[in-house]
Amino acid sequence: MNLILTDISALAQKLKNCRSAAILTHAHPDGDTLGAGFGLCYYLRSVGIKANVLNSEPFPEKFAFLYKDYEPQDFEPESVISVDVAAQELLGEGLFGYADKIDLCIDHHFSNRMPARDSYVDGGSCAVCLIIFELLKELGAEITPRIACCLYTGIATDTGCFMFENTSPEAHRAAAALVEAGAKASEINREMFQVKSRGRLFAEQKAIGEMKFAGGGKIALITVTNELIDGCGVDRADLDGFAGIPLTVEGVEIGITLKQQPEGVYKASIRTVSADASAIAKRFGGGGHIRAAGCTLTDDREESERIITEAAAEFL
Repeated sequence: MNLILTDISALAQKLKNCRSAAILTHAHPDGDTLGAGFGLCYYLRSVGIKANVLNSEPFPEKFAFLYKDYEPQDFEPESVISVDVAAQELLGEGLFGYADKIDLCIDHHFSNRMPARDSYVDGGSCAVCLIIFELLKELGAEITPRIACCLYTGIATDTGCFMFENTSPEAHRAAAALVEAGAKASEINREMFQVKSRGRLFAEQKAIGEMKFAGGGKIALITVTNELIDGCGVDRADLDGFAGIPLTVEGVEIGITLKQQPEGVYKASIRTVSADASAIAKRFGGGGHIRAAGCTLTDDREESERIITEAAAEFL
């Protein structure tokens, strides 16, 4: 039976009943899924509950400050919790064995379709880390500097350093409280939004040089191929944030980034000013938020660029 939890107190009660947990994060992890995963993990461990954070891939070096000194614990989890995972396939191949064993799903995507036993989905929240922050407040938990850094990272990255439309007053208040609790905001913001590897800069230069426009200049699209990634010597995890590049062009209302995966398909990230990004993504079996969504395209580059651009043009 799938139970939808509608208030934070019900979610808190689920955590109180937890004895040990495997916390699942989505493939190609970002700051929100890892920040929520490790923030929740450190809290559970602080109250004597065994917990591990799992991902299909090695944790990206970019987020090493979140898992410094983290060591997996040896236990058989009684509970499986997913954070920031809107659908089973987003777990990735390495965690797909957990796909039908999830006891609790905590997410902020309106399009969530995870078949968990219990789900808490707040589509109005800018980040799952904001949900975890509210959850810990409800539990009366001590937010240590380590937890604060984790939760601040997720809120900052999912709001584009508080510049995206989803940035709410609650996000600002939570960020202030987390800084007061010890989050190193300036260091995190620099690491997440300013520092780039040489490979990343070369990849940006190449992708921007091949940017395409449609819809009278209101749609911008960049494509990141496996060839480009290999040629620039850039780590895939270092490409986080590419999705925001097309929308930085003056006059663009829909920005699309196609990122080729090792198996050849293209992951499309859609960012918009006023159009419904989730509706565009839904055309191709994807989903997400109103201003930020994604989907997978299985055609070759030329065809993928054509169909996603034509679909986007209908929403101008």
